[in-house]
Amino acid sequence: PSSVPSVSPQVGSYRDISHESLSLFRLLEPQIEILVLGTGDRVERLHPAVLKQMRECGIAVEVQDTPNACATFNFLTSEKRVAAAGLIPP
Repeated sequence: PSSVPSVSPQVGSYRDISHESLSLFRLLEPQIEILVLGTGDRVERLHPAVLKQMRECGIAVEVQDTPNACATFNFLTSEKRVAAAGLIPP
């Protein structure tokens, strides 16, 4: 039997963002160029290994507070960039 990656959308805080929690974004077709992550009221640091793993998959990651992440995502899509957003409510 083929294995199906588990997708965990249960991210309540930036501390929950991991390689596993971002697996859905690596499965999207067409492959996204950039993932915009909104970490709530303020910009939070993600573990460098998580960012490195996404870059190795060919996906750039932009981490911002959620209001700015929304604006960045809207701008990227208006420029016809293949983007996705993961947003934690502020």
